Amino acid sequence: MTRILGIDPGSRITGYGLVEANRGDVRHLEHGCLKLKKKSMPERLLELHLGLKQVIQRARPTEVAIEKVFVGASAQSALKLGQARGVAILTSAEHNLAVQEYSPNQIKKAVVGRGHADKTQVIFMIKVILSLSEVPESDAADALAAAICHSSINSSSSNLDWHSK
Repeated sequence: MTRILGIDPGSRITGYGLVEANRGDVRHLEHGCLKLKKKSMPERLLELHLGLKQVIQRARPTEVAIEKVFVGASAQSALKLGQARGVAILTSAEHNLAVQEYSPNQIKKAVVGRGHADKTQVIFMIKVILSLSEVPESDAADALAAAICHSSINSSSSNLDWHSK
């Protein structure tokens, strides 16, 4: 049994989601968002480190899945995202956790079945796959999607087809 912590890093909000994977079956354990309130970037990065440390110590994941950086609207945003990713990777490594990185298209394809799915499709499929009673916040849904992607790619069953369930 594997406990996978998915992380959707951000310089203001970082989503996290924990699932338990066992031979192709994925079960939701918890999810949430770390909302960084400090004003300066160094203070937010420290707040992120401490928040992720608490999540890791409480949830005891065995592996971590994180979304790769992509350059969207601005290079400045990508740099801030990269700093948040660095903190998430460092915090995971500090706890001796293996970290696997996935592109947004890999994550969407694993969850929805196509790499260019929109956010509403991803959120809907997260709710269906994990049998959630409520729709998670967007950042938490993205983190859960990363964890599901990791589970499906590393599953002993050859090719999971979530949308046929």
